[in-house]
Amino acid sequence: MAATENRMIETDRGRFNVRFAGAATGPVIVMVHGWPESSYCWQGVAEHLPDHYRLIMPDLRGLGDSERTLNNAAYTKQALAADMLGLLDSLGVDSFNLVGHDWGGAVAQEMALAAPGRVRRLVILNIPVITNTRGNAAAQAQLRKAGGRSFWYQLFQAEPNLPEAMIPGNEKAWLGHFLKTWSRQAFPEDAFEEYVRCYAIAHTPATGAAYYRCYKPDMARWAEIAGRRFAMPGLYIYGQHDPVIIEPYTRHLDDVFDDIRLEKLDAAHFVQEERPREVAALIAEFVDRQDE
Repeated sequence: MAATENRMIETDRGRFNVRFAGAATGPVIVMVHGWPESSYCWQGVAEHLPDHYRLIMPDLRGLGDSERTLNNAAYTKQALAADMLGLLDSLGVDSFNLVGHDWGGAVAQEMALAAPGRVRRLVILNIPVITNTRGNAAAQAQLRKAGGRSFWYQLFQAEPNLPEAMIPGNEKAWLGHFLKTWSRQAFPEDAFEEYVRCYAIAHTPATGAAYYRCYKPDMARWAEIAGRRFAMPGLYIYGQHDPVIIEPYTRHLDDVFDDIRLEKLDAAHFVQEERPREVAALIAEFVDRQDE
């Protein structure tokens, strides 16, 4: 697929940077990144996808080159989903396939629950399925038994003013811990430098931390919708060496999907950057199945 084009899009909900690639018309695939990355994380996948797709890859609020909003409530995953649906409205996109990694995977799930008639197929990478009560309980029990050490960074970011005081000027050390030690393969240096650049933008330590500072309202909502089913076919791509999103999260997916497929890859958390060719092949085969 040809190189991506960046455009800043103004919507009723804010200003978002978006990468576009592929055909002007054709099957739409919307790809939503996670923390602490940006839409740049899909570069390798986009290169291996066929040219007939129309790829839309936005930067979420507070990350990449999208607007920084200093209000934690703007970063609940339900609010971020409303951002993305509003963005697609502004682009005139009604029906689309949806891919999400990490927090972007939670946002994608909220989009699919909010607008099930618009999402044709849903692909999730290395994030819990937010309504999967049994799988999530099994994973959390295992993590508690291990002491929950891997979640220290979430507690750090929840502390008022601490990330804002300690991260500026130390972006390489901060991001390097996650991007380079949470990867089974060598993390792409161009991607690492891009995320360091974005994290050095003013207020990013606060807006990045906001993804975790709204954890309580997120969890309260997901407790309310526990067990809710996804109407569209699903594909879960799992990098099976993830230190945080552990294997029990992938259990019991049939509880919340009528049609779900699980694919495990020899990768860790940042599966789309470690295994872009394999991820692209899985997405393409899954999306193309709807036209058979």
